[in-house]
Amino acid sequence: MLIWHILREGCWCCAFLAATSFVGLSQTSAVSPAAVSSATVSPAVVSLGNQADAVFVKEFYARISKYLDLRKKEAGSPPKPTKSAIKLAASKNAMAEKIQAARADAKQGDIFTPEIATYFRKRIATAMRGRNGTKMRSSLRHAEPVHSMPLHVNQPYPDGVPLQSVPPTLLLNLPRLPKDLEYRIVGHDLALHDIGPNLIVDFIPGAVPSP
Repeated sequence: MLIWHILREGCWCCAFLAATSFVGLSQTSAVSPAAVSSATVSPAVVSLGNQADAVFVKEFYARISKYLDLRKKEAGSPPKPTKSAIKLAASKNAMAEKIQAARADAKQGDIFTPEIATYFRKRIATAMRGRNGTKMRSSLRHAEPVHSMPLHVNQPYPDGVPLQSVPPTLLLNLPRLPKDLEYRIVGHDLALHDIGPNLIVDFIPGAVPSP
């Protein structure tokens, strides 16, 4: 029944649950959401370390899935590419307004619960102390860092402010995201950014150590 649901509904969270049921949460790694719908990412392996971490990743994916289901229901698909900057901006704004209305009570920690946030902080700190730590810090220093900008859940990422990406070597240590979402670094915070409507879905304060 689960496989039929995955094929019929394109539920990438269920695909992840199915994968973990096969490999078992006692394994040292877990499969990220399989590519079963337009909102998914390609399969990848994220080393988890222990069973408790696997539970947190599983919960993280479940919360992302719930957000994307709400987004699709209330606001539809992301704006299609267009040569008109005005039309694209209007489509983005309309989508953002629908999501904001549907998540009027959204707050920091809805996606990154305290337990999930702790998992991310641990993963980031461990990665930056590892063999690629020097490369990660160098990448962060040479990017366009954003300093001391307050983040607000369910609000647009400010126009004109650089979007600092996460170094690829650090991304390899974090759970993979569906294509409509991305991680962004803002000062020492890690933000979950919805690309289409340009909204901050959630963030983790103080997740990224000083480079």
